[in-house]
Amino acid sequence: MAGKHVTDTSTSELPAEPGRGFTQRLLDGIERVGNKVPHPAIIFAGLCVFVILLSAVLSLFSVSVTHEVAESVPTAQVSQQITDEIEGGTQNPDAVNKLPDSAATDIAIKTETTEIKSLLSLDGIRFLFTSLVDNFAGFSVVAVILVAMLGVGVAEESGLMGALIRRLVKVAPRWALTSIIVFVGVLSSIASDAGYLILIPLAAAAFRSVGKHPLAGLAAAYAGVAAGFAVNILITPSDGVLTEVTNEAIHLVDPGTSIGITSNLWFNLASTIFATVVIVLVSSRLIEPRLGRYVPERAVALAGTGGTAESGTAESGTAETGNTGTGNAGSGGGTGEVEPAAEDAIDPVLESRGLRYAGYAVLAALAVVLLLAVPSWGPLRNADTGSLIDDAPLMTSLIVIITIIFLLAGIGYGRGAGTLTTSTGVINAITNTWAGLAGLLFMLFLISQFIAYFNYSNMPVVASVGMADLLERADIGAVWLLIGFILVIALLDIIIPGMLPKWAIFAPVFIPLFIRLDVAPQTLLAAYRVGDSPMNVVTPLMVYLPFIVIVAQRYRRSAGLGTIISLMIPYALIVLVSWVAFFAVWFLLGLPMGPGYPSHL
Repeated sequence: MAGKHVTDTSTSELPAEPGRGFTQRLLDGIERVGNKVPHPAIIFAGLCVFVILLSAVLSLFSVSVTHEVAESVPTAQVSQQITDEIEGGTQNPDAVNKLPDSAATDIAIKTETTEIKSLLSLDGIRFLFTSLVDNFAGFSVVAVILVAMLGVGVAEESGLMGALIRRLVKVAPRWALTSIIVFVGVLSSIASDAGYLILIPLAAAAFRSVGKHPLAGLAAAYAGVAAGFAVNILITPSDGVLTEVTNEAIHLVDPGTSIGITSNLWFNLASTIFATVVIVLVSSRLIEPRLGRYVPERAVALAGTGGTAESGTAESGTAETGNTGTGNAGSGGGTGEVEPAAEDAIDPVLESRGLRYAGYAVLAALAVVLLLAVPSWGPLRNADTGSLIDDAPLMTSLIVIITIIFLLAGIGYGRGAGTLTTSTGVINAITNTWAGLAGLLFMLFLISQFIAYFNYSNMPVVASVGMADLLERADIGAVWLLIGFILVIALLDIIIPGMLPKWAIFAPVFIPLFIRLDVAPQTLLAAYRVGDSPMNVVTPLMVYLPFIVIVAQRYRRSAGLGTIISLMIPYALIVLVSWVAFFAVWFLLGLPMGPGYPSHL
């Protein structure tokens, strides 16, 4: 009865949980469907089998397309054409050698017929057996993510990421608290786990400390971390992975063209600010008024029970809720609020010294980079033009530079805070980080095979040419096609929340298609970022959702999966609609997606 009394008191002070109306039944249905979706690795294994069988069927029916291809005119051919056109047929060497500037970029249009190649033919079977290792070895995404996580992993293992988040939240004034939490949440995608595991609990506690509802802080942080995950003002490891997958798709139609890691830089910068503003407005205008004033749950039932009542409400991780949630509840005056257990063990003096050492390390790293880039003789400049942007080593080595900065910052913080005091500790941090990537590496292995099989069969070319012809005849405009693409990605994100798996599936199909429609690959990648993020906050398949539910139960014992999803639906819908409009305006204005990367081809 005592437990019943506590629950009734809670519901009288807080907005009632949604009943089993249409919305709740819809969410329940989404959860049931989502729970039946297999592991992404299984999905890609099935896709490999599907591509093999489909290639055989399409080849049996002689499916093909005839299309025009633009090819570079060989220099020798251009020279001969110019020679033939010289007055009087003279063989003047100077005239032949002085080719026009356009000679290197002159193209010839030729007609080609592309047929589907069966992976179950003799040649196809040979390819399946002989290419397995090469497919994985040549999949540059693997190397990019391993190198990127080398530095980020050390920074995270040393405690640097958590210390930065704690410090930013601690110094935030009350009027700017929501804005800072959301902005830090968006930036936390540089180290994905830190935002979920550190910022969300801290945001709830920070809101509680200034008299705001802790669930509003939790929701704002969750929206910042997840709904803005695909963009950042910094270059992140995800940018490297997405760029490499995009280049794999571009090479299907133009092997000589690639985009760089800064191809979405301007759009990402603007989107980070835009998404932050939208999420802050949703929090302050909708979520905080809806939750109202926070009145802590009375802990009458907890007296003498050791917190059994609260622990019993946890759906999963009961032991964790009992250990962290109830121990402090009794000592905190029965408020039901707890701080993260790890906070008590943090020495502020050591943390401050660690941050200071990390700052010194970052300044030293930046000084070296500037020394190598700023002077006219700098090796990070383009050797021919001296540019720092166009085809410059500075741009192509950004992942390496960022990795070094994070590595040195992590080592510096570890030395100062005493969390990484030996070289063995640093090496262990790296190996622990890479060990945690084992599941991802296996999935990347399957993705590399899928892309290789898909490319070998010529299905991307046939599909993109066929769809492009259809869309060109439909003449509905590129901007509407991009909006449709964003909405499809957003819906699929509910059942496939990972950023990489969806892009690996759709990039080989849609990149060639939109290239034919004169939409630049970097524009489609920006559209994918818009569609990928907002629905992260409402998908039941979010791996951190059980943890977030446990955090919510510290402040509302009746909180469950439906509580979090219903709380986050306004964020998902408003961020998605407004961001789509933002993208459409950006595209229609023809603004560049990054330095040297226009929206249109």
